[in-house]
Amino acid sequence: MSDEEHHFESSDAGASKTYPQQAGTIRKNGFIVIKNRPCKVVEVSTSKTGKHGHAKCHFVGIDIFTGKKLEDIVPSSHNCDVPHVNRTEYQLIDISEDGFVSLLTESGNTKDDLKLPTDEALQAQIRSGYEEGKDIILTVQSAMGEDQICGLKEIGGNK
Repeated sequence: MSDEEHHFESSDAGASKTYPQQAGTIRKNGFIVIKNRPCKVVEVSTSKTGKHGHAKCHFVGIDIFTGKKLEDIVPSSHNCDVPHVNRTEYQLIDISEDGFVSLLTESGNTKDDLKLPTDEALQAQIRSGYEEGKDIILTVQSAMGEDQICGLKEIGGNK
């Protein structure tokens, strides 16, 4: 069988990247999937039960990777998808010319598939710390098959 035979264009393939949670139990500062994007909940309001039954939850979320504001309204008794969000720390080894970073994993391997963040202030902090020869630990947030650098801290002083 050739590799070209396997083309899945269904959005259900990422089912293990999320888990169901009842809409009425999702709180502010939690996570939710809105329009297939992992979001941090910044606002939740619940309407009263109408004559046709369900109370509705109105969610306002910020995409954890793009920073875009997304909204959704879901009956409070229904399940919503909640992304598995992980934060991992890696030591910065190198920054390439095209903006990719080389990171050292806990197992001693390198992770070379991440670009510098689009947040210019964070990117400038990473570059200047690297150029000054500081030991930098980058925090990488992962959800739904995406990774992005979301923070840094320096360890020790200069080399």
